[in-house]
Amino acid sequence: MMADMPKPMSVDVISDVMCPWCYIGKRRLERAAEMAEGEFDLTVHWRPYQLDATIPPGGMDRKTYLENKFGGPERAQEIYSRIEAAGAGEGIDFNFDAIAISPNTLDAHRVVRWAGDASPTMQAAVVEQLFARFFLHGENVGDHGVLVEAAGEAGMDGAEVRQWLESDRDAAETQAEAARAAQIGVTGVPCFIFGRRVAVTGAHDPETLFMAMRQTAQEAQPN
Repeated sequence: MMADMPKPMSVDVISDVMCPWCYIGKRRLERAAEMAEGEFDLTVHWRPYQLDATIPPGGMDRKTYLENKFGGPERAQEIYSRIEAAGAGEGIDFNFDAIAISPNTLDAHRVVRWAGDASPTMQAAVVEQLFARFFLHGENVGDHGVLVEAAGEAGMDGAEVRQWLESDRDAAETQAEAARAAQIGVTGVPCFIFGRRVAVTGAHDPETLFMAMRQTAQEAQPN
């Protein structure tokens, strides 16, 4: 008797590359995917969201940004200490002190979008590159040079990406997609949407994400 084939399961991850909880959420989704092996065959699509679209294209001094957002470095450190602990549990060694610039992430989302046109695997590789470069090494992921390097490391054609970044290709479309997330009620990221049916907001534990897959599959069954 043949074993049941894994059920196809789409996951749309609404995320911003400057969101540390989204990096943690990526790790937890990966662990949930391991739990789901044999039961679900996941296809993950990364969707844009801008935590702060008002940051200028060249980015903003990190200290100024933290002052505006949290009221100063002390409050930021209090918040980040909790994030660092959660990250350590997922094997992420956050290096917030290395970050000098808070970036505008529109161009990063454009690169993620282009990678998704190639394949979900390449898109995931680009997302990982951007998270790691920003949170582990303090690189400015709004800088075109950094984005070209990240894309190249993930397997994209760096020269082609540089050319696209110098144009306005997909800029309006990416902004519109990020705006749609807010329009459908997304107020925080990461937000995982399973099978376009079940949404889970926040970097929940892998077990919760796995149960959301099962709930999605159950709801998709005909009455």
